[in-house]
Amino acid sequence: MPAGVWVLGGVSMFMDMSSELVHSLLPVFMVTVLGASMITIGFIEGIAEATAAIAKVFSGALSDYLGKRKWLAVLGYGLAAVTKPIFPLATTLGWVFTARFIDRVGKGIRGAPRDALVADLTPRELRGAAYGLRQSLDSIGAFIGPLLAVIFMALLADDIRAVLWLAVIPAFIAVALLIFGIREPERPSADAVTRGPLTLSDAKQLPRRYWLIVLLGAVFTLARFSEAFLVLRIQDVGLALGYVPVVLIVMNVVYAASAYPAGAASDRFGHRSLLVVGLVMLVLADLVLAAATSPLPALMGAALWGLHMGLTQGLLAKLVADTAPAELRGTAFGIFNLISGGALLLASVIAGVLWSVIGAPATFLAGAAFAALAALGLLNYSRKS
Repeated sequence: MPAGVWVLGGVSMFMDMSSELVHSLLPVFMVTVLGASMITIGFIEGIAEATAAIAKVFSGALSDYLGKRKWLAVLGYGLAAVTKPIFPLATTLGWVFTARFIDRVGKGIRGAPRDALVADLTPRELRGAAYGLRQSLDSIGAFIGPLLAVIFMALLADDIRAVLWLAVIPAFIAVALLIFGIREPERPSADAVTRGPLTLSDAKQLPRRYWLIVLLGAVFTLARFSEAFLVLRIQDVGLALGYVPVVLIVMNVVYAASAYPAGAASDRFGHRSLLVVGLVMLVLADLVLAAATSPLPALMGAALWGLHMGLTQGLLAKLVADTAPAELRGTAFGIFNLISGGALLLASVIAGVLWSVIGAPATFLAGAAFAALAALGLLNYSRKS
């Protein structure tokens, strides 16, 4: 595995350590301290993720246009780092919304260039493993962050604002690691032709197989709303405030453990069976979370959710990289993330409305129904192809 992939994984690990420390406490902070409703949380989370998706289109296309990806990624990670102090300083939902907006703009700027850079650094026959490795390291950070939140909530007597300050440190470590640890490879001469800005004709050059992957990613995302609702669900079934981040620890431990093996398996075996199994895991996760009346079943649901993520997220990235021309790889990731982000906005808003109007179980039952339909559609497509 190229060293640069390990470094990019380390960058993702430290930034996710910071981000998930914040995200494991932010929904509860918005509800208990700032008085937000479930609909408001769904709206904020959906808009934040959709913003990231829109930014990915432009950054991905720009990285293709410039032939450079690293410094766009540095800009994106830098924006995310400078937002971290805003969360503990927030006194209104407007502050939180602004910080989330800027943070997600940063995520949008870095996402497509970083994913394209993984493909640039990695031989084709190792791409599934490379994306799985980066996702696993990302997920290690995503469970260390909530673990730190649990520890320091106990040490600091549930002072959420004080604990949120801790997120600043790993965010800036991630930026430094990217600046000093990555050397961007020279583009092959065939790819180094000076390109104009993104046009409609560029998108038309992307093959039909790529657009099928885009559609598949959107369907997957519609069935999986913001993880903020996992945090709220575990509190809803009675887990004490200081231990609420445990739900993301459980989810991300399973995610980290499964992402690399799933990515490596996709290099050697067919991808459709892994995608179907991933959707089945999401159906089971939603059903368990809908039925949960105590913390233990809710944590089991979170574990299944993490398994679904591990089986599908790195694999979808590999499929995008494999189906897009090298000179349009950043653009391809940008469009993929734009469509998926729009689906996440819709899914999160629907989840917030269902929770407020009908109740928490309805939110997860709706997700299970959509995931089941997606699995049936994928099976039917597999039989016909």
